[in-house]
Amino acid sequence: MDIIRKLKPRVYKRYLFFIAAFVWTFAGGMLLFKGISLFDNIKDFFWLKMSISITGGLLFYFLMFLKISGKHTKRILNLKEEYPWMFSFFGIKSYILMAIMITSGILLRKSGLVSQEHLSLFYILMGIPLLLSSIRFYYYGFFYYKIINKSQ
Repeated sequence: MDIIRKLKPRVYKRYLFFIAAFVWTFAGGMLLFKGISLFDNIKDFFWLKMSISITGGLLFYFLMFLKISGKHTKRILNLKEEYPWMFSFFGIKSYILMAIMITSGILLRKSGLVSQEHLSLFYILMGIPLLLSSIRFYYYGFFYYKIINKSQ
């Protein structure tokens, strides 16, 4: 077991916030890019549908992702090790949920069950809260020492 422990890539706790921020920025940016690239599939009521999608994304952020990102930042701050495993910015449940969401998105796109128009709007709706949540991780990474000193 010691050899496995030694082989795990470890980083300073502060850098977990930047890794998490990068992962969420990448995922949110990818979804927004994919959604925007499918804009030409939105035929009727473009502005209404976009407004609903953006509003839905903001609501999703404030009602769900704010809590989720808060849980992750608290988890990182409370890690006992100063140099935890590089991928410990998420818990196992979050990795499983992420895998299910990615797989579901791919299956929906490949199956053709959902139109490209609706997928475009859904990608935008999901990309917004991910991108906004990444800002929280960047904040905690940049102001890590200030936050740590304040909590002591």
